[in-house]
Amino acid sequence: MEKNIYNTYVRLLERELVPAMGCTEPIAVAYAAATAAKELGVLPEKVDICVSANIIKNVKSVIVPNTGGLYGLAAAAAAGIIAGEPEEELLVISKVSEQQRGQIADYLQKAEFSVRESDSGALFDIFITLSAGGHEAVCRIAGDHTNIVCIRHDGETVYSRNTETDVPDNAEEKALLSVEQIAEFADTLNTADVKRIFDRQISCNMAIAEEGLRGNYGARIGQVILNTRENDVITRAKAYAAAASDARMGGCEKPVVINSGSGNQGITASVPVVIYAKELGVSEDMLYRALAVSNLVTLHLKSGIGPLSAYCGVISAGCGAAAGITYLYGGKFREIAHTIVNALAINSGVICDGAKASCAAKIASAVEAGILGMQMFREGSQFYDGDGIVSKGVENTIRNVSRLAVDGMRKTDSEIIKIMLSK
Repeated sequence: MEKNIYNTYVRLLERELVPAMGCTEPIAVAYAAATAAKELGVLPEKVDICVSANIIKNVKSVIVPNTGGLYGLAAAAAAGIIAGEPEEELLVISKVSEQQRGQIADYLQKAEFSVRESDSGALFDIFITLSAGGHEAVCRIAGDHTNIVCIRHDGETVYSRNTETDVPDNAEEKALLSVEQIAEFADTLNTADVKRIFDRQISCNMAIAEEGLRGNYGARIGQVILNTRENDVITRAKAYAAAASDARMGGCEKPVVINSGSGNQGITASVPVVIYAKELGVSEDMLYRALAVSNLVTLHLKSGIGPLSAYCGVISAGCGAAAGITYLYGGKFREIAHTIVNALAINSGVICDGAKASCAAKIASAVEAGILGMQMFREGSQFYDGDGIVSKGVENTIRNVSRLAVDGMRKTDSEIIKIMLSK
């Protein structure tokens, strides 16, 4: 394939498949708070948290790791202020000591915290203002989880960059993604170029999946699936992926390698592919190629939707996983494309009502839909142009889903947030 596109795909994998501890929205809040605290230089007396509605939605119900079971925006900010290391970005609170855990809880009681919804109109916006002794520091993150667009100290701008918040830096690179070229990339891939990336993804995401199956996290969806279903590869693929989310949403302190800014999407795009690779006994080289397919298809499907919306992101990742599994079975562009279309036709429209325990069940559903989409085509069955949102050609169907998520579900997102905030 063209060298420029090949290099772009490798770069996307390097930039997007990074480790994060905890649900990425509260971690982004902690990152902003840690950055502002470092700039302020003293312990803040007041903490003002101004965030977009989708951030509120995704922080409300998940435990912040390394806080002793605390959850919510104030807890995330407090953890970043007391124990955050901003240079670690999405691992910002991965090195919290036992003493600091106690200090976080005490600080929440002593400092003055305020939380309000941003009126900027941006879907992803975090604006943290810290003050003490007549001094003030501000950090704003917009567009994605680590995109700091402004740091101010006592009204003076310390750092600033373009605040076109709904257009990520790598939008032009993601525009080069297509299912046909992703399949070609996998075939021509020098796996040495991605070995470090995928070894980390496999290690982190399988470790938290195994922890989820051992521990008492969330609704224990992974354990329920294993205990109530036939022990075959489909069951294991769903159970391990769900268990990783059980642990992650339940405050597990193991990192996850994310995809499209989401740990749940990183889990869904990788864990089922690893489970199938073990079942089929394929080489490590083949596993890397399949993970390239699954992760890039996930990035492609999510690029037209954006990081936060009413459309559940793991549906895209379930399609990605199925595409990767199809590749493990010897599928090429045609088989991968039909798998994606079938899977999108089955589960598109599942709502995102925030990060919480039930995300694990949605992951299981997304993996099931993806695998069913693959099995349909292997059995000579498929959905056709005109079947609901399906259009002729995989790229056209992907565009339809993006339109559904961005335009069609905007009102849905607003109503979801109103329901959640009324409780």
